[in-house]
Amino acid sequence: MILDDYAQSWARTIIDGLNRPFPWGSAHQSSGPDDVDVTPWRLHPCFHGCLDWHSSAHMQWSALTLIERAHQAIDRATIDELTGILDARLTDANAHVEAEYLRTHRGYERPYGWGWAALLSATCAASTVSTRHLEWASATAIIGRQVFDNLLTWLPTMTFPVRTGTHDNTAFGIGLCLDAARSLERRDIVEAIIEHSHRFFDADVNYPSSWEPSGNDFLSAALSEAHLMARVYDAEGRSDEFGAWLHAFLPHLGHADDTLLDVPEVTDGTDGKLAHLYGLSLSRAWQLRALTTWLDDDARRRIETATQRQISKVAAQITDGDFMATHWLVSFALQAVMA
Repeated sequence: MILDDYAQSWARTIIDGLNRPFPWGSAHQSSGPDDVDVTPWRLHPCFHGCLDWHSSAHMQWSALTLIERAHQAIDRATIDELTGILDARLTDANAHVEAEYLRTHRGYERPYGWGWAALLSATCAASTVSTRHLEWASATAIIGRQVFDNLLTWLPTMTFPVRTGTHDNTAFGIGLCLDAARSLERRDIVEAIIEHSHRFFDADVNYPSSWEPSGNDFLSAALSEAHLMARVYDAEGRSDEFGAWLHAFLPHLGHADDTLLDVPEVTDGTDGKLAHLYGLSLSRAWQLRALTTWLDDDARRRIETATQRQISKVAAQITDGDFMATHWLVSFALQAVMA
C-alpha cells in the first residue's frame, strides 16, 4: 500500500468523521445533577466528532500527518477543509478547557487518549506545513503538558501493567507518550517511562501470544509490549541489546506458525466492539513491521507477506465501512503504512 494512493480518500474520511457530531460517547463521569451536560463541543471543544475524544484526537493527528506527508496527492479544497477543522479546534482557548478537564478528571482517557493527544502535540510542534502550525502547536502544548503531569502522577501508582487489547493497555499508551516526549525533548517523561517500563516488563518471557486475540481487541498485548520495549531500549541507546529481550519474550515471532501474522475475522462490522478486530489487523501490521530489525531473514519475509495481507484485507473498511470503523481506522492504517 502506497500512501499517495489512499491519501485523498483517507482525508475525506477524516473530514466526515470530525464533522459528524453524533453518535457521541462522552465517557463523562458526572459529579452531580448539575454535571450532566455532555454536549460534545461544550465538554470537549478540541476533541469532539469521530464518536469519542480519543478518536477525535488521533484523527486530527491523521489530518496533520496526511497534510505533511501526502499533500501532493490531496486536492486543494480538501487540504483547506482539513486545515480549517484544525484551525477551529486547536486554539489556546479550547485547549485550556481540555486541560482543565484532564486536570479535574485525572483518569479520563488514560492512557490511550493521553498517548494520542501527546503525539498530536509533538507532531504540531515539529510541523512545517505552514505558519498555522504555530497556533496548533501552542494549543496542543497546553493539553500535552497536562497529559504529562497526569502521567507522572499515575505511573508510580501502578503496581502492575494492564495487558488488555483495548484502550487501557499500558504499553500502547505509554509508548505513544514516549514517542511524543522524545520529540518534544521532555527528558523527565522519557526517564519515567523507561524506569516503569523496565519495572513492568523486564522479566516477561515466553508470552502466550497464541491466546490472542480476545473478541474485541484492536491491539495485540504481545506486540504492544514488544514495540514499547524496542523504543525504550532505543531511548537508552541500547537497541543492540533489545534482540535478546525480544527473543526471550516472543521466541516464535515471525515463525510459520505465529498466529500474530493472521487476519482476524469480523462477523459484524456495524458492531463497534467487533469492528475493533479490523484495527487489530492494522496495529499488528504496524508493530510487526517495527520489530523486523531484530528478526532473521525468513521471519522478515513472512512478516512482509503477512502485513501486506493484514492491511489489504481491511483496506475497504477504512473508508467504506460502517462509521464504527471509519471514525478511527485511518490513524492505524497510516501508522502501518509508515512503519
